[in-house]
Amino acid sequence: MDNRHIQFREGLTADPAQAVSTEDLLKLQRLFQVAAFWAGERRLEDWQIAIAHSYPIISVWDHEQLIGFARATSDGIYRAMIWDVVIHPDYRGQGLGRQLVQTLVAHPHMNRVERIYLTTTHQQRFYEQIGFVCNSSTTMVLYQEAAASVMASVDHSHSELLPDKESP
Repeated sequence: MDNRHIQFREGLTADPAQAVSTEDLLKLQRLFQVAAFWAGERRLEDWQIAIAHSYPIISVWDHEQLIGFARATSDGIYRAMIWDVVIHPDYRGQGLGRQLVQTLVAHPHMNRVERIYLTTTHQQRFYEQIGFVCNSSTTMVLYQEAAASVMASVDHSHSELLPDKESP
């Protein structure tokens, strides 16, 4: 397949200075419904929050069709985490996933980071081919249910450190 017309863009819009529109979010939601068993049920408002707190974001476009997406969070120097790497099934096997991850890692906010992490269920081999290594010693998870009990046990004498429950 001729992929010369495929575009890799920073952000989720044609113009990174523009705000993400509902139409953009719907395209993202549709992509994940067909391409990611682990994220097909995500809501638009949740995507909006995730995108607002991610940088960089790289999207892949075939004209007006969103066919790929990846995002990261990072402090810009010590640690970064890659999230939600996906390529539409019709476009897999053409090197676009590799190029997507490489584009994200090469971004100026990521290219000096000491360690870049990601989690994957079935794609270890894919990421190993890019240069990632399995590391069983660092992954720990605090699920929301447990986090709620941790928050409930916080000494409220320092409640000025906690956000007001009514604020966003």
